[in-house]
Amino acid sequence: MSATTHDPADNHPTLAELRAVAQPPEHIARYNAEHWAGALYIRHLSVHATRAMLPTGISPNGVTWLMIAVGVLGAFALPLHGLTGPLLCVVAMQLQILLDCSDGEVARWRQRFSPAGIYLDRIGHYATEAAIPVALGLRADGWSLAHPLDVGGWTVLGFLVAVLVLMNKAFTDLVHVARAKTGRPMLEDVAATTRSRVSGLAAVRRALGYLPIFRAFVAVEASLLALAAGVADVVRGDLLGTQVLVVVMVPLAVITAGGHLLGVLTSSRLD
Repeated sequence: MSATTHDPADNHPTLAELRAVAQPPEHIARYNAEHWAGALYIRHLSVHATRAMLPTGISPNGVTWLMIAVGVLGAFALPLHGLTGPLLCVVAMQLQILLDCSDGEVARWRQRFSPAGIYLDRIGHYATEAAIPVALGLRADGWSLAHPLDVGGWTVLGFLVAVLVLMNKAFTDLVHVARAKTGRPMLEDVAATTRSRVSGLAAVRRALGYLPIFRAFVAVEASLLALAAGVADVVRGDLLGTQVLVVVMVPLAVITAGGHLLGVLTSSRLD
């Protein structure tokens, strides 16, 4: 069954029918389109979640709103005592990426696409991935609901990382803004458009491919790092693990954002 012959009003497709329409190979295979967890296991689960949601009548944007809520609430669970917060965060980020897959699958099945859906999806990722370093800073400060104003330097560092994360994301979106404002077409989602024309930078980028530090600021990986830091906290009986993670994230965020900006300016994306 193809996307042009299925019935978008059918809320009870078979898994095979749903996969054929909601998970087309040309969509999944796009450059930078799929998180490794999506390709490895989430897509195998999301099709079941999508099939379960179709009879409820939920809209694609409704699924995206769920994704936003799960991501932000999961991030701000981090300050909870012991391993409770980090574990909740890890689970929430897994659920968020599943919902991120499902909102697109619902949209493709129902043939309901809109700029609002893309807009909300970006908000979900931006809000979550900025909230995680802020929440790590709060945890490093020993923040609790009993003393909500009792924050210090660790929280400030967390906010600094969050700002850098948002700037890094803006560097990508501003490429599309700049091209649209000058009447240029949308960029193809292929690796060639991101390649730096400065040989030294291109070599550095290839080298960093073996150590992708930018993934420290992606929700799934950031939650796993927070869990590792939380384990260190529990073993030591203090918050040193989380505090070290916050400190390390500052230069990594600077390198990631700065390198991304240089990469954009030295590539063909603004031609």
